[in-house]
Amino acid sequence: MRNYLRKAGLVFAVLVTAGAIFFTACNKDNSTSTQPIPANQQKVSLFLSDDPGYFDKVMLDIRKVEVLVDTCGKAGNEDWDDHNRCGWDNELGQKSDSCQVWDSLAIHPGVYDLLTLRNGADTLLAGGTVHKGTMERIRITIGSNNSLVKNGVTYPVTSITGQSKIIIRVRHTEWDQLSTDNLQLWLDFDVQRSIIKTRDGKFILSPYINVFTILKMGSLSGRVTPTDAYPVITVYNSNSDTLYALPWKDGSFKVRGLKPGNWNVFINPSAPYKDTTISNVSINKGQDTPLGQIKLSKQ
Repeated sequence: MRNYLRKAGLVFAVLVTAGAIFFTACNKDNSTSTQPIPANQQKVSLFLSDDPGYFDKVMLDIRKVEVLVDTCGKAGNEDWDDHNRCGWDNELGQKSDSCQVWDSLAIHPGVYDLLTLRNGADTLLAGGTVHKGTMERIRITIGSNNSLVKNGVTYPVTSITGQSKIIIRVRHTEWDQLSTDNLQLWLDFDVQRSIIKTRDGKFILSPYINVFTILKMGSLSGRVTPTDAYPVITVYNSNSDTLYALPWKDGSFKVRGLKPGNWNVFINPSAPYKDTTISNVSINKGQDTPLGQIKLSKQ
């Protein structure tokens, strides 16, 4: 299986530690708070995670987060392909009626280094109470301070023709429901698919964001040795669902957002180590499947 993250002669420098996150990873919200939720409202928590790419850093300037709520409780048309989940606000189009309300969530606006949010690390991006109803979309407003670092060089990252609002479609069945009116969701920012390099050497942001939950989906984790193998880990199933991981410098990794079922794990290291495949790894919802230590051999 060809892994598009692995490029000849290129080794990703996995020297960023989990503690170096600009906004502390694994922040906990008050989902278990005993504070009552006001009548006709529901609590929402959105977490930000990352599906990695071949950069040293990817800095995203997040200014505002909103959710579109249908206060009449209608689910709307949810028969769309996941590849059409995300785009700029003028690409998806937005039909509104008297039932639909955009509610803002509380956030810490600033620049997030997405590449620190991998291998099970995340941060509470936004949270708060919104109108009670069916949440159809999430809207993220970004500022102008977006950049990436590649091979030690910093490059600006711009959107196409100046767009600033990212729209993410969500289905009403995709949320983790901690209680009737307490919902949470993880946004997995796929860096490799979201950053496009143009012919003149510029970098364009074309957002590609997946969603996942902790209660309805599962995860797998492990540790690859020797640590100088710098592997790219690809996790895929028979439905062509594919996720990636770049381990930390100690070789540990974690892939979340896996649908229950059997998955394959392809480990693509740097030379002189051999590729390794672990087949038919069983994933159960709400659980982590530990693979333990995976020791690579040389060619």
